[in-house]
Amino acid sequence: MNGFSEYDMYLFGNGRHYEIYKKLGAHYDESDGRKGVRFGVWAPHARRVWVTGAFADWQAQDAYEMKRLEPLGIYELFVPNLENGEMYKYLIETSGGAYIYKADPYASYAELRPGTSSRVFDSSSYKWTDTKWMNKRKKLEDSKDIPMAIYEVHPASWKRHFKEEEGIEGMYTYRELAASLCDYVKEMGYTHVELMGISEYPFDGSWGYQVTGYYAPTSRYGTPEDFKYFVDTMHKHGIGVILDWVPAHFPKDEAGLREFDGEPLYEHPDPRMGEHPDWGTKIFNYGKNEVCNFLMGSALNWVEEFHVDGLRVDAVASMLYLDYGKSDGQWVANKYGENKNLEAVEFFKHLNTLVLGRNPGTYMIAEESTAWPMITGDAMDGGLNFSYKWNMGWMHDFLDYMKLDPILRKGSHHKMTFGMSYNESEDYILVLSHDEVVHLKCSMLNKMPGFKTDKFKNLKAGYAFMLGHPGKMLLFMGQDFGQEREWAEDRELDWYLLDDPEHADLQAFVKGLLSIYKKFPCLYTNERNWNAFEWINANDADRSIFSFVRKSPTGKKNLLFVINFTPVERDDYRVGVPKKGKYKLIYTQDMQLNETLKDSKEHTYEAVLSECDGREYSIAYPLKGYGVAVFQYN
Repeated sequence: MNGFSEYDMYLFGNGRHYEIYKKLGAHYDESDGRKGVRFGVWAPHARRVWVTGAFADWQAQDAYEMKRLEPLGIYELFVPNLENGEMYKYLIETSGGAYIYKADPYASYAELRPGTSSRVFDSSSYKWTDTKWMNKRKKLEDSKDIPMAIYEVHPASWKRHFKEEEGIEGMYTYRELAASLCDYVKEMGYTHVELMGISEYPFDGSWGYQVTGYYAPTSRYGTPEDFKYFVDTMHKHGIGVILDWVPAHFPKDEAGLREFDGEPLYEHPDPRMGEHPDWGTKIFNYGKNEVCNFLMGSALNWVEEFHVDGLRVDAVASMLYLDYGKSDGQWVANKYGENKNLEAVEFFKHLNTLVLGRNPGTYMIAEESTAWPMITGDAMDGGLNFSYKWNMGWMHDFLDYMKLDPILRKGSHHKMTFGMSYNESEDYILVLSHDEVVHLKCSMLNKMPGFKTDKFKNLKAGYAFMLGHPGKMLLFMGQDFGQEREWAEDRELDWYLLDDPEHADLQAFVKGLLSIYKKFPCLYTNERNWNAFEWINANDADRSIFSFVRKSPTGKKNLLFVINFTPVERDDYRVGVPKKGKYKLIYTQDMQLNETLKDSKEHTYEAVLSECDGREYSIAYPLKGYGVAVFQYN
């Protein structure tokens, strides 16, 4: 590997050392014919730095003092004869003469919490078996015209098992998760999994959003090699892997990044720029090249070293706005007197262009909750160059509507149609994420009005509407079978509910929706184009019925959706259709998966010359209460 060179220094100082994680951190190497580990750390404000661990009795010893390299304040040392998994920290003497112990910011592995040490680990010998997947990913001409139905998972609470030797519930390891989660995702028909909380973090209750190890898969579930096995297994079975990634802030844990070398280094030194008062966390200094390089290296590490297919970037709005979550006097305006964080904007343009340019077929996804323009726009045109934006506006409107008693829905009819008024502005993912089923917000099923049977019918109608609406899709674990309790990170989902026929029926219904989604290109291609979507009747507020079509780019296998959001049956229902011809009913609220796409004359309707919804032709169909009807036509 060799040590940190002048050229490395030049690149890092300019924020362009995209494989910095191969230089800083702990890496097996050879020196003077001896095998060992080369350590490197950036600590420009430090007087002296040592590598310490059990091999040094956790003390400062001359043999383990690191050499300072100028001009950036990189410290480096080769230590022979260290075992894989050896724990270590950096002991730093600050400019004020204090001594502090710090975990390695570039560590690839960490001690299991509550311990905070870093660990030496080499997973470079792992033999990947996902060549077919990776080659296919590289060849994607337009990665946006493929089906993307995402299953969001918190690994520690998806499933657990009883460990008799410990007498406690045990989290699944990466390897156990690979087997069970892969089977479930394939059976249901999801195309991707999105994992919460993989980058190392100290506190379980943060769900992985207060990160201390930006290069390390959390040791809760195993080693970095185990995590590679997880991704590898998913890819072998045709499942993409997306990770949550948190460049917006970091916690104040003593062993972490806060005042890493005794002074603000990764965070902005001005507390008005460097702290989130609401979250109690530190904000990265996006104006410092080395800090941006640290974050970009982390993103590339996950994508290139761990073969991850995309990163969902958390809390983007908090990075873009200088006054996010702050009162007057708690923030500083930019040079134009505005609240835009110009340095964060440039960081995103650089990051997204870099990751996507080096890795065709991957995704950078923004969790962004405001109307900031061109989140998915091209960086050359002033956009941020994300692949997708979570459609938080659609999510809030959808849930506000779905929670209403059906008799009141006609007054909020516009909430279900408003999303199409701005659909062309960005590339969207429709999300019903973990944030919507926690902190007294109720589970998705219990948000629905009415008695238990009504709740299931409402949720079926809602999921069918989500399927038909333009945008990729994301469901959080448990939502597909009607989890009743709110999600909690310290227990598994209530899988026993699937013994109840209503829960099993809901799961089968969602499975059917996902089957239709992948079989019909009209549902996942050309999603920003109005030519691919058309309202039949967007204004039937009094009856709370929505009808619309999704059109295929080939003109074949188009779909007509009719969804009734009240319990009132409409035996005489008639809907306008785009043209004359046959309309085959392929899915309803009562169908099971094995009934979908059947070629049955019983479910075929001939359009007649009878004006309805402003259309020359129409079909008559008895629409049930909370009825869902999906028709195929050419």
